[in-house]
Amino acid sequence: MAQVYDHGGGVRSLRVPIPDNPLGHTLVYVVDTDRGPVLIDTGWDDPASWDALAEGLTACGTAAAEIHGVVITHHHPDHHGLSGKVREASGAWIAMHAADAAIVRRTRATHPERWFSYMADKLTAAGAPDAHVSPLRTARRTRPLPGFSPAAPDREIVPGELLDLPGRRLRAIWTPGHTPGHVCLHLEEEHPSRLPGHGRLFSGDHVLPEITPHIGLYEDPDDTTVTDPLGDYLDSLERVGRLAPAEILPAHQYAFTDAPARVRQLLTHHEERLTGLLALLSEPLTPWQLAERMEWNRPWDQIPYGSRNIAIAEAESHLRRLVKLGRAEAVAGSEPVTYVAV
Repeated sequence: MAQVYDHGGGVRSLRVPIPDNPLGHTLVYVVDTDRGPVLIDTGWDDPASWDALAEGLTACGTAAAEIHGVVITHHHPDHHGLSGKVREASGAWIAMHAADAAIVRRTRATHPERWFSYMADKLTAAGAPDAHVSPLRTARRTRPLPGFSPAAPDREIVPGELLDLPGRRLRAIWTPGHTPGHVCLHLEEEHPSRLPGHGRLFSGDHVLPEITPHIGLYEDPDDTTVTDPLGDYLDSLERVGRLAPAEILPAHQYAFTDAPARVRQLLTHHEERLTGLLALLSEPLTPWQLAERMEWNRPWDQIPYGSRNIAIAEAESHLRRLVKLGRAEAVAGSEPVTYVAV
């Protein structure tokens, strides 16, 4: 049975499952407009997920064929995965920030084996042992992988502008960090329960009630720009805190209030993590060695293969931030490169 929640004021959410993922599901929002329903995110591209989305839309009194548009908070497959199927069913437009749309275009044009080779080189440079890297070197995929053929968007989300949702006031807030083109969407309308604050914010993965969003690196095989995702994320968090929405409608877990308090928790978490890493960097460490010593939700030897790759990216994003702040530096001549506190 479809799990649908009515948030009031012409906004409902559907739970679309993510296969084999501890997050469980993506919350897809259905926003009524004068030209028909608009979706915020669509969920993972999987037959069971598509069935859940279709059942949820039926429970809302609509159907995939009636969707007017799709607004994507960011390009990850648990958010953008089903966008193409929705467009095929309805002719709906798909909107995304230009930075993430560029990633989608590059992903569509890049053969998966090139990604595996790129990832292997990155992990080797980070000090990963051969036993961890070798599966990527020998990877041969015989079936399509999720996220490697995402739907190309039709429209660009311009930060600060109202989106074309007739009868609604939905403004795009650019919040890079989790991805370079992540956007939150501010519904500039009085809260249906008249909660104090400024409207409601669809936060994607930027601000979640209990989870700290993953902040890794932006790079891909066709983009060698040196970026500072954690710095971007912290700046974006402060913008959301100042916005002070009455309620946050996130893409995972559940809706919540007191956005400024949650933002303060997240800022404190990252400052404490940076401080802890500086203590670890009293001796030179590779990103892999640093990740092994960082505090995760389980011991390092219990972290699965794919999650270790995510952990390395998170360690590197924090290293980038420390280097940019002048609090750590690369050790000249080290290979793989090591870092030490300054």
